[in-house]
Amino acid sequence: MTTRQNLAERSSKTSRRTSNISAIGKKPEGKSVSARLDGYSSDERFFGYRFKNPELLRLALTHSSLAYESNPEGPRDAGSDNERLEFLGDAVLGLVVAEALYRRQPGLHEGDLTRLRASLVSSRHLAQVAQHIHLGPMLLLGRGEEHSGGQRKPALLANALEAVIAALYLDGGLTSARNFIQRYIIQPAEANLSGVLHSSDPISGAVGDYKSALQERLQSAGHTQPQYIVTDQSGPDHQKRFRIEVRVTNKDGSILTLASAEGSTKKQAQQEAARLAFVNLNFKALAKTTSKSDATTGAEPDQQKVAQ
Repeated sequence: MTTRQNLAERSSKTSRRTSNISAIGKKPEGKSVSARLDGYSSDERFFGYRFKNPELLRLALTHSSLAYESNPEGPRDAGSDNERLEFLGDAVLGLVVAEALYRRQPGLHEGDLTRLRASLVSSRHLAQVAQHIHLGPMLLLGRGEEHSGGQRKPALLANALEAVIAALYLDGGLTSARNFIQRYIIQPAEANLSGVLHSSDPISGAVGDYKSALQERLQSAGHTQPQYIVTDQSGPDHQKRFRIEVRVTNKDGSILTLASAEGSTKKQAQQEAARLAFVNLNFKALAKTTSKSDATTGAEPDQQKVAQ
């Protein structure tokens, strides 16, 4: 069976599982887009947008587990699943959110804008949006991923939402992607943005987004932005493991490695490396502050050692 035939079969099965899509705050209208992908026409809309190239939408909804099952023995085709679209969608989302915050928050400094952007583009927020618009039932998954609840996995949902954004961008340009992002990602969260700025959460309200937290921490200390470098990868295509180092460039031009970590995806490894680096930097700052305090109050040497 060809990849296209397999995708069509999976799309048909998906259509039997769901009969509606619904936007945030609206009642379901009609059959799901996934149920109509094979016969999708320019007269039909996906969240208010008509795709000129429906294959882009299909690709955005196709998880790598299905692409692997379609050709388990052969080499993996980089264009057979939504991972490349996810990469592009991440960049488009970041641009649109940054532009929106820049225009709507003229009184905020870079640090506060970074915190708000981190909250809006965090995997947790994207997964919540994907759940609200019922994106999960539209996904085309491999049997194993489907049986393990892939339609409800936050990371998978967040990645698929980014892929959808990329598909909208490629098919209709930045305006189409911006309209979708504004309506479903930015506007529903606007009421909570002030809470993000006043939160004492060390990662600025973007739960799990240690990359942004680390960037804030480094910027406040006058460092350059961190770089995430893949130093190793292993395993078959459908079970990859990535090792990533997070590095910064010192003022003298030397490279400093802050931490390294492994993960089943590059994003996961990056977040874990950022978490380790963030925790380590905060620990060092705390130890330095404690040491100065002890020196001022005349603490005994042993007490200083324990405090550090």
